[in-house]
Amino acid sequence: MTSVGILQIFIFLAIILACAKPLGGFMANVFNGERTFLHPLLRWLEVLTYKAIGVREDVEQRWTQYTAALLSFSVFGFLLTYAIQRLQGYLPFNPQGFGAAQVSPDLAFNTAASFVTNTNWQSYTGESTLSYFVQMSVLTVQNFASAAAGIAIAIALIRGFTRQEKRTVGNFWVDVTRATVYVLLPLAVIAALLYCSQGVIQNLKPYTTLTTVEGAKQVIAQGPVASQEAIKQLGTNGGGFFNANAAHPFENPTPLSNLLAMVLIFLIPGALTYTFGKMVGDTRQGWAIFAAFSAMFLIGVFVAYHYEQAGNPNLTGLGIQNQASAGQPGGNMEGKELRFGIANSALFATVTTDASCGAINSWHDSFTALGGLVPMFNMMTGEVIFGGVGAGLYGILLYCIIAVFIAGLMVGRTPEYLGKKIEQKEVKMAMLAIIATAFSILVFSAISMVADFHAKGYWNPPGAAAANINNSGPHGLSEILYAYVSATANNGSAFAGLNTNTPWYNLTLGLAMIIGRFLFLIPLLAAAGSLAAKKKIPVTAGTFPTHGPLFVGLLVGTVILVGALTFFPALSLGPIVEHFLMQSGKLFSMIPVTQLWS
Repeated sequence: MTSVGILQIFIFLAIILACAKPLGGFMANVFNGERTFLHPLLRWLEVLTYKAIGVREDVEQRWTQYTAALLSFSVFGFLLTYAIQRLQGYLPFNPQGFGAAQVSPDLAFNTAASFVTNTNWQSYTGESTLSYFVQMSVLTVQNFASAAAGIAIAIALIRGFTRQEKRTVGNFWVDVTRATVYVLLPLAVIAALLYCSQGVIQNLKPYTTLTTVEGAKQVIAQGPVASQEAIKQLGTNGGGFFNANAAHPFENPTPLSNLLAMVLIFLIPGALTYTFGKMVGDTRQGWAIFAAFSAMFLIGVFVAYHYEQAGNPNLTGLGIQNQASAGQPGGNMEGKELRFGIANSALFATVTTDASCGAINSWHDSFTALGGLVPMFNMMTGEVIFGGVGAGLYGILLYCIIAVFIAGLMVGRTPEYLGKKIEQKEVKMAMLAIIATAFSILVFSAISMVADFHAKGYWNPPGAAAANINNSGPHGLSEILYAYVSATANNGSAFAGLNTNTPWYNLTLGLAMIIGRFLFLIPLLAAAGSLAAKKKIPVTAGTFPTHGPLFVGLLVGTVILVGALTFFPALSLGPIVEHFLMQSGKLFSMIPVTQLWS
């Protein structure tokens, strides 16, 4: 690692820390229904939205009604996204003439599930599949909608801790409207203008065909990129306009645009910790969660950076210079852009998988074994290291419930968090969310591994894609595991080397996204309703403080241990064994996976 690279990492975290209080305080005012400096400009739009959808902002919902509103909102978004993809050939702003032939029913299902769940997994190549109309009217809109829904759920859970003996947790339609009007829209407009200033394109022109120096024809894809790029990062969506995502110079042309992208990804998740502290009446609680986020982030980024900068020891053994110098960056530069280098590639990979974003500026599949393990494990935690907009906060609050429950068991006392007793129902709901996501990842991965590996001559079950994986051995196993981890964690990034645009993968990955979103959210909303109905209990000498270093350590340990215990067997067969094989100098790609299992 270099001193410049380390300095860049700490500067980035300092920017997020500096933005947390002002933005977090603003969001607390917005969701408490208080007037802000944007109300003179945007209050009319908020009121107009309520009138258009027939909602009274002074009427609140029980957790069951709140959940029903979330599900109906998501089902409508899913059906609309599916239909417009299939009908794109009849719709305007389609200079490339794309139609239903580019979007099969299973691919449309996968994409609709992906964008509605804030995953933005892409089994397609954007510039050769979807029209401008689909990109703008469906995908960009869902980037706003799914992000706003995530923020709304986090706010509802916060209300569960702040209210006493109440049956309501807010109004879903009001929370989504306020999140969109006062938070996402203004920030996205500013971000889009900043992107345009850096050279990110924004137009509706047909693709340009050019003749290269060698005389060959090359098609230059264009489109309304800056507007989608802004909400893609701000809403931790991640789906790129181009297949190369944030490695494409039209999406991410400069080091400044690269920094802007990473700041946007962490901006709202970081600020929501202060929102939480302010709404519960103790900002120390929010800063404790921010500290836990930061500790886990720094562990991950420095592990990834270390192994990427160290590179492949087998190259050193061949006499190839592998150390950073004035003339070359050293380390593992495979799959990385020269304009970003190793430090910013490792940082971006860690940021995008800490949050449920999935945007990439380098290919995670080309990372070293342990460098690639970091993005995978980040997602295995449930995306609770800053996490997505809203998703990170409600995810870490789930782990707070588990952490105080563990602390209560150790001292023989009923666990409490923010003055609320954590009882059987809350713990059951938290465990249900964790078990559902682990089940999705491990079961779908296991079936697909058997299908893919045995399809190469042994077994090909109906509906499974034969030989869709290009790598055997532990790396091939990691590619399949990463796909289902990414889908279930609603991240959307991927290892390469795996063809997922098949009926089997489109359907199962789509189901994994739905499980990861809704079987995680519904138990949390049930816990919010249960907590809101409880009385607050006074603080006593035996109350475990949840704002100090001890609690931060316990919370970090809980997150890491739950992830490690759940997924270590799978990781040990994938990136961990691949690392040791690389250290031993063996060609791991030539080792059959059956040898690993035996």
